[in-house]
Amino acid sequence: MDTKELLKKVRKIEIKTKRLSNHIFSGEYHSSFKGRGMTFSEVRQYQYGDDIRNIDWNVTARYNEAHVKVFEEERELTMVLMVDISGSEGFGSKSQFKKDIVTEIAATMAFSATQNNDKIGLILFSDTIELYIPPKKGRSHVLRIIRELIEFEPKSQKTDVAQALKFLSGTQKKKAIIFMISDFMSEDYEQTLKIASKKHDITGIRVYDIREEKIPNLGMVTMVDAETGKIQLVDTGSKSVRINYEKYYHERVNYFKEVFSKSGAGVVNTRVDENYVTKLLGYFKSR
Repeated sequence: MDTKELLKKVRKIEIKTKRLSNHIFSGEYHSSFKGRGMTFSEVRQYQYGDDIRNIDWNVTARYNEAHVKVFEEERELTMVLMVDISGSEGFGSKSQFKKDIVTEIAATMAFSATQNNDKIGLILFSDTIELYIPPKKGRSHVLRIIRELIEFEPKSQKTDVAQALKFLSGTQKKKAIIFMISDFMSEDYEQTLKIASKKHDITGIRVYDIREEKIPNLGMVTMVDAETGKIQLVDTGSKSVRINYEKYYHERVNYFKEVFSKSGAGVVNTRVDENYVTKLLGYFKSR
């Protein structure tokens, strides 16, 4: 992709996702994810209904009239986007690939965080850490993140969610809001998620395509595994082949839902042909 085309694509995504984050998400994001605590702001006269525990006795004694301390939420947070860029993210049977939706969701979340003056970091992963951008503030930083989401070419096509979570725990020492965006066709990450969830506020956003759920009966078909590159002849006319595939697929999906819920992490499921805006808003409001 040449620079001109890349910039055009970045701009297009910025316009769409910034509008969503400005008008829809920023308020919901702000109320869903609280700051690190309360910080002292000012002292004012006591009003009926104020918490008497906040009375400033020194000021009260000086003015011979009750005054209370006012506290404000210490708002600044850090968001880290963990994005799966393995081979399976290039799948798409309708008008968009999973990767396109993943990029839009990540950009929308990044602009929502920017609206709240929060820092945003990025981890691109496959079965290894492909790219790490440490958290920073600002529009130019978000645009860099979008550029990487669009054009970054992974070295590996495989997926390892556990590896990505280990890296997160090793690099992000302070509490952060984590959005992990993937199809979660991975396994054995329960323990690493449990450890990471104790420190961070984690949400798993599963992006999937309806055609992944089952194999249609098309007879003998040559198939390529997007993550291993392995080519094989598959008899889709065989009922047992179709049943085994569906079983494997639903095992992975159920594992994702159970493990995330058990760890106290949030879960969002959105299909590429569904409105992810509705899904995310529903999730924020339910928090």
